[in-house]
Amino acid sequence: MPPLTVSLIQGTTRWHDPAGNRDDFEPLLASGAYADVILLPEMFSTGFTMESRAMAESMDGPTVTWMSARAVALGSVIAGSLIVDDGGCFNRLIWATPDGRVQYYDKRHLFRMAGEDQYFSAGGERVIVSYRGWRLCLSVCYDLRFPVWLRNQGDYDALVCVANWPAARSAAWQTLLRARAIENQAYCIGLNIIGRDGSGLDYAGGSAVYAPDGEPLVLAGDQAGQVEATLDFEALTALRQAFPVALDADSFDLKS
Repeated sequence: MPPLTVSLIQGTTRWHDPAGNRDDFEPLLASGAYADVILLPEMFSTGFTMESRAMAESMDGPTVTWMSARAVALGSVIAGSLIVDDGGCFNRLIWATPDGRVQYYDKRHLFRMAGEDQYFSAGGERVIVSYRGWRLCLSVCYDLRFPVWLRNQGDYDALVCVANWPAARSAAWQTLLRARAIENQAYCIGLNIIGRDGSGLDYAGGSAVYAPDGEPLVLAGDQAGQVEATLDFEALTALRQAFPVALDADSFDLKS
């Protein structure tokens, strides 16, 4: 299995300005075109807003169309979440591939402390995408706190989480990313933003990639920039074979 290179774009987002955000991220996507997968943050086109109806786009709207076109042009997966109206407003993580396909995951766990559960519909399906032989489980921000939902049942190799995770809870962000990597024996990729959003919340970045044993491959710190990590499938397989904790895992059925 070839290695998988992931580029994480950690930056600020403009409040309620999709066109401006697309313009800002355009050159950053181009600079990360060497990577197999380029990640954008949660609600990267608007900021983490509860004005879901006003800011929602359709699946054939300008932002999804832009993501798909850039994926094709750059030859890299482009992934990030935005507000999509699709029989309800969803915080939807778009996964656009270089062959023109678009897959998506709707955020399951809505952050009630900000009222997200009042303005958005919750997703009901766990989504694992395949790319270059790798299996990646998609998640968004608050999902990271729910290990049952994200439990590896032998069906993924890496967990992806895009977020708007406030600075006040930065320690929890790093702890949970590392825990999800260790307990699932999978790479854990977390992308966060920096700066202050339109609702007055501060964000301190802390984007990171953790190896399946919990060791950090990259820690982005609190500055704007682009960091990368290369996931090694041979190392993942060797760890699982040498320390096969999955053989002793508890079985369960996940109910909606």
